[in-house]
Amino acid sequence: MIDIFFKIASIFSYFGLFLIGFISTSTIFLPFPIYIFTVISEKFGLNPLLVAISTSLGMSFGELTGYFTGYIGYKVSKKKIEKNKFYKKFKNWLKKFGSFAIFLFAFLPLPFDIVGIACGLGKYDVKKFLVFTFVGKFLKMLLILYFFELLEKFFFL
Repeated sequence: MIDIFFKIASIFSYFGLFLIGFISTSTIFLPFPIYIFTVISEKFGLNPLLVAISTSLGMSFGELTGYFTGYIGYKVSKKKIEKNKFYKKFKNWLKKFGSFAIFLFAFLPLPFDIVGIACGLGKYDVKKFLVFTFVGKFLKMLLILYFFELLEKFFFL
């Protein structure tokens, strides 16, 4: 399976990394080694900044599966959810801290699927969800790429 993804990355270049990012995050609660592909992508002669952008965009759109899972769950159980005494508190918390929480969970190695489901359940603005997801994942990806580039230069002068 990993060979397939390496072929996608080598044939489709940045768009291939977008697809790999999308696939890697569109599965709920199943980890996928996306960072291996991005770090190795430099060996294909790809620009680290463009790798970070394309992969992060794919990962951000892939996270919409969790968001829409929560959103559909809300639509299906709307009456029951709105009766829950914690739901209003949760929505207020989401309005106050949602953007920061999305960014933080996207940036740190934390289980992001939970955030996506919670944002969908709380009917958080999908555009904001995508923006803050992208910013967090982009910065994390950029740090990873440049960190490994520095390691390579340090150890393999």
